[in-house]
Amino acid sequence: MGMYHRLEADKIVSTLETLERRIGERFPNSGLTRVCGEALVAARRADVRARDVSKPYLGLRLSVGLVIAAGLVAQVFLFRFAHIERLSGDPISLFQGLEALVNLTLLAAGGAFFLLTLEERIKRARSLAAMHELRSLAHVIDMHQLTKDPTILLGNFHRRTAASPARAMSQFELTRYLEYCAEMLALMGKVAALYGENLRDPVVIGAVNDIESLCANLGRKIWQKITIIGQLDEGSGRGPQPSP
Repeated sequence: MGMYHRLEADKIVSTLETLERRIGERFPNSGLTRVCGEALVAARRADVRARDVSKPYLGLRLSVGLVIAAGLVAQVFLFRFAHIERLSGDPISLFQGLEALVNLTLLAAGGAFFLLTLEERIKRARSLAAMHELRSLAHVIDMHQLTKDPTILLGNFHRRTAASPARAMSQFELTRYLEYCAEMLALMGKVAALYGENLRDPVVIGAVNDIESLCANLGRKIWQKITIIGQLDEGSGRGPQPSP
């Protein structure tokens, strides 16, 4: 598969590293910088975990194969020593014997299915646990932009109270801050998608889609704020400012 047909984890990590530097240079010692650092750590872990769940668990497969083989051998010996022909003269005993054999066969088949799907369920559980961390990070990023209200750019239009959050950002800084949050959310969605690259589990893919939808919806709220800032800028007659 070509390089443009799949996500590359190192590129996502590199993009987050650059984003962390950008935030640190623009807003040094800010909480958003630390959140981006956490997102970077999560992306690096996701790279390792996604590659891990894509590999076969050979030790587990060997153990499962041995257990299933032992179970099949036991079933063969059970049928061999059942001596059903001795029960042919007693229909009730014959029926009870056959019922017991069928129940044991079904139980063995259920056990075999449980063992055969054990690796898939382990990988699923590990992937879902890792993606829960990404979901939490997305909400933390959203918390950082909640108090970034574009209407504060209107000046003293609103009377401050003692509980009002500090809002000392300029229009340019507020726009950059919101854009950084939106970029980080988009990257969190891509980090989650790493788990769906090689693991074709429908539950995992569904969880990936949920996180991507969450990040897209949160990012959409941020871009609505950025749009409002642009409209306020146009209304002031200053026109758009250059983005560094």
